[in-house]
Amino acid sequence: MSRVPLLSARDITKSYAGVRALSGVSFDLYEGEVHALIGENGAGKSTLIKIMTGAVAADSGTLSVRGQAVGTMSPATSRALGIAAIYQQPALFPHLTVAENIAFALEPRTPLRTIDWTRRRRAATEILERVGAGLDADRLVDSLSMPEQQLVEIAKAIGSSARVLIMDEPTASLSGTEVDRLFEVVARLKSEQVGIIYISHRLEEILSIADRVTVLRDGTTVGTHARDGLQRSALINLMIGRELSAIFPKRAVPLGDVALELRRVTCRSAGVHDVSLQVRSGEILGGAGLIGSGRTELAQTVFGLTPADSGDVLVRGRPVDVRSPGNAIDAGIGYLPEDRKQHGVVPEMAIDQNISLASLSDVAGRGLIDRRRERAQAQRYVDQLRIKTGSVGSDVASLSGGNQQKVALARWLAIAPQVLMLDEPTQGVDVGSKSEIHALMQELAEQGLAVLMISSELPEILGMSDRVVVMRGGTIAGVLSREEATQERIMAMALGQ
Repeated sequence: MSRVPLLSARDITKSYAGVRALSGVSFDLYEGEVHALIGENGAGKSTLIKIMTGAVAADSGTLSVRGQAVGTMSPATSRALGIAAIYQQPALFPHLTVAENIAFALEPRTPLRTIDWTRRRRAATEILERVGAGLDADRLVDSLSMPEQQLVEIAKAIGSSARVLIMDEPTASLSGTEVDRLFEVVARLKSEQVGIIYISHRLEEILSIADRVTVLRDGTTVGTHARDGLQRSALINLMIGRELSAIFPKRAVPLGDVALELRRVTCRSAGVHDVSLQVRSGEILGGAGLIGSGRTELAQTVFGLTPADSGDVLVRGRPVDVRSPGNAIDAGIGYLPEDRKQHGVVPEMAIDQNISLASLSDVAGRGLIDRRRERAQAQRYVDQLRIKTGSVGSDVASLSGGNQQKVALARWLAIAPQVLMLDEPTQGVDVGSKSEIHALMQELAEQGLAVLMISSELPEILGMSDRVVVMRGGTIAGVLSREEATQERIMAMALGQ
């Protein structure tokens, strides 16, 4: 590695409204290196990245590119210096083509200019091939899968001559095969001497792909370590500052009556076919399967988002006609969706308003919301779920990802459900928040709630489930007891073997 870093941050400090987000943080990145940046939500990772890309200004400290100090870092300056960021949700124009999206990064902004469409397509195709993406440059972006959109983002960055590439949770929505393809692209970029800052909560990925790892905790740099010799347990300890004895605090719970029963449920539009299953009070039923296997679609059918064409849904032994989410809520079914930012919370609304959305009748009188009652309800859940906030009146957007997930969970607990369906409940949250959410799930099961937990993380499925239902092709491929369930058996069922 070069003795002069591609990008260097020294003693960076940043505060928001008197709250210290970063305190003397230092970080550097060299050519041809993958340098992982990890820490719990709220550790300061996002703030540091925003400073590096010019989205916000540091209060103090120095940024340098190739040894030259940068006086004022703005988004335009950052791009000109070859710094590009790719986020978990690609920032593309959905109704434009791949070539048109890439052109925004390649072509100069001039008021009057004739577009050479043939040259534009050729340039886009060459860059796509460089990152290993066999995509048609004329395809509309809204027809692309999430991994394909991420490849377009990478192509945009490389096309703009980026030498520093920041990848923020790039695999959160990817399957195992898609992650492998992304890692191949990362290896190709490394060989071209691009420096990559890699942010992920998936520690197995960090130990697989990173050359060095820098850990942030509470806005400070805990340390930078070479990957060789690092263990997952050591990383967890560095991140949270204490030993984590059990990420999966599962305890046996006496099971009660059947809380949710599905009898040959079919929804053709959702691709769900002939599904029959039971979930008992006090049980955590894990929903496993590959992406596209029908797990999420089944939950959406049970919740009335895509009502079933045939079959029966029973809650506590009583048939319920679920034609809408309102019907599901009335029947005592709650659903925490996979996409927290789009469907789980309303970021611009306050915490108390988010929590009351599914239970407005409990905080209203004479057709008006009783704000005092609404705040009191929210405060109960803030205390119970240990949501870190100064006030229930704060916007949800101000919270970390783990705390946003807890607000989304509180909304469904407020309806006092009989059945709670959780779709990827810990996706994109740090290991400490993950442990807290697992502990909450265990407490809810002990209180007699029936939980259907859908997860793409097999350790989570194995660690928290009493039984595992494996889906494939929109139907159930098999059911395993906790004792029978192994990663190998689950994957064999998911693959139809």
